[in-house]
Amino acid sequence: MFTPQPIGFVSSPFKNTKEIPKGLGARHEAEGALNILTAFEPGLTDIEGYSHLIVLWTFDRSDGFDLMATPPSDDHPHGVFTTRSPRRPNPIGLTVVELLGREGGTLHVRGVDMLDGTPILDIKPYLSSIPAEKLRRGWLAEAEARKG
Repeated sequence: MFTPQPIGFVSSPFKNTKEIPKGLGARHEAEGALNILTAFEPGLTDIEGYSHLIVLWTFDRSDGFDLMATPPSDDHPHGVFTTRSPRRPNPIGLTVVELLGREGGTLHVRGVDMLDGTPILDIKPYLSSIPAEKLRRGWLAEAEARKG
């Protein structure tokens, strides 16, 4: 086991979870910032060369967990590991954001879906060698088809 420590905090327009777009067709276009603590700023060296980043963060305001969840995009329950529910055994979130620019320890990004003040656990460059036509969307594709 390890004890995670935040490397920074999110600045987001979202103050409560009801403001975050959810469900089928939700667009995550909100801009925000990833404010990296001074001690970790050297770890951002050369990050400007990437268009998108993976942000690992914690659902720091979520209590408990459920192994089944009914997401806003479907009226059927699904295993929590097939959803983006915040009520998880380990409350870890993952978001892909577009990097708009950097000012010192602040990364300006588009695509935030986290609450303002959310602790950031890690950042990784987004790299994928999986062609879009090979990706499967599981139950979400079925829910999208039902909703038309």
